[in-house]
Amino acid sequence: MGFAPNSIGKYKLGRTIGEGTFAKVKLAIDSNNGQYVAAKIIDKKMVTESDLKCQVQREIRTMTLLHHPNVVRIHEVLGTKTKICIVMEYVPGGQLTDKLSYAKKLEEREARKLFQQLIDAVDYCHDKGVSHRDLKPENLLLDQKGNLKVSDFGLSAMRKPGDILTTACGSPSYVAPELLVNKGYDGAVADIWSCGVILFELLAGRLPFDDSNLINLYKKICRADYTCPQWFTEDQKKLLSRILDPNPKRRITIAEIVEDEWFQKDYVPSCGYECNEKIHLDDVNAAFDSIEETATEANIPKSSSFINAFQLIAMSHDLNLSGLFEEKDENKQVTRLGSKHTIHETMKKIEAAAMDVSLAVERKKNHKIKMHPKQKMTRWSRSSLDISAEVIEVAPTDCVISISKSSGELQVYEEFCKSLSSLLTEKSEISSQIKEPQEVTANSKNIQESGCSEDSNYKDHKKDPRGYSSS
Repeated sequence: MGFAPNSIGKYKLGRTIGEGTFAKVKLAIDSNNGQYVAAKIIDKKMVTESDLKCQVQREIRTMTLLHHPNVVRIHEVLGTKTKICIVMEYVPGGQLTDKLSYAKKLEEREARKLFQQLIDAVDYCHDKGVSHRDLKPENLLLDQKGNLKVSDFGLSAMRKPGDILTTACGSPSYVAPELLVNKGYDGAVADIWSCGVILFELLAGRLPFDDSNLINLYKKICRADYTCPQWFTEDQKKLLSRILDPNPKRRITIAEIVEDEWFQKDYVPSCGYECNEKIHLDDVNAAFDSIEETATEANIPKSSSFINAFQLIAMSHDLNLSGLFEEKDENKQVTRLGSKHTIHETMKKIEAAAMDVSLAVERKKNHKIKMHPKQKMTRWSRSSLDISAEVIEVAPTDCVISISKSSGELQVYEEFCKSLSSLLTEKSEISSQIKEPQEVTANSKNIQESGCSEDSNYKDHKKDPRGYSSS
């Protein structure tokens, strides 16, 4: 199927209503019935080169599962060797962000109605095994009657009950605290936190957690450090305190939210439905090899170990959140070192440092190394020395090494760290071949990532007038 300059198949293209790095979203008309639709036209080559193929596939795969009055519906997918076109429901009211920009805070009745519709949509998604993971006003659209519709499932994750996700993603002000610990989390529970942030914003006209410094922002999020405006009612404060609980195990569930007295007022539930409309995946094989079978985060192949922004910030000594979610081991020692070498060179440096202090090494998956005393060293063997190191790639010639000791003599651990630190100062083999090595700065806004994995999903959204993400 070819792409005419002003049409795609049966759809006549109109003005651009959204634009991003890899795609444009155009208003279009179905020539068969005159219905307005939103046509998201994606450049396949740019997406493939940026390793975002899985993200686009996941968005399509997820949207084909969801049929709910408060979720943007996908009508059709068209494709060629160079383009992918996702034909979606057109939502004319724009982003919820646009409404908040001029209305500031909403009246309680309107805020409650939108929050009720958001909870219904999120509950439906969770029932279908979908965690959105990027709920925020930019991804909530309003139709001509002011009803809410959830959009942009590019960061979503398919999950089964009990599945644990590991990738920290989303938008900083709306992210749940458990995502910052670099441990496993429940995507559905994290979505509930984001819903609470949105409810606060609807009622207050501002975010509960806001700071230009990301470290300070995440500290506030982890402590649930927010102040309610004086016009908040006790019922509103009570519900928000149960949603914005930094401990995910104590956080209120959607079922409990629905039973809340404030939530129940004027509540008209909206339910999902079976859709007879068949989703045509015409020519997608020509553009992307295939729309793959539903995959979970665990079985998506990872072609890179690049660290993402959330992981890097979570490593900060000023932002140790683990105490909120796990018991501390007073005997455990942790040291972090920077390496200006490739990940493979860094692994060799670790092994060399281990040999310097007579430790045997055992390589594990995901660039992890276990170190233990050689059999002949009976004195250290009795002390059950346990040292491990993990190497995380920040850039091709920049790594972070996390070294931990959970038991054994501190002296051996310190000698190993000292030896490794000395070895890391040696010039990199790759660096020495480059006349003017380019400096790579790793910060929260400039983190190089790659691979067809969930970890490539930390994205910096460009605003568009209708909320149709074009990542």
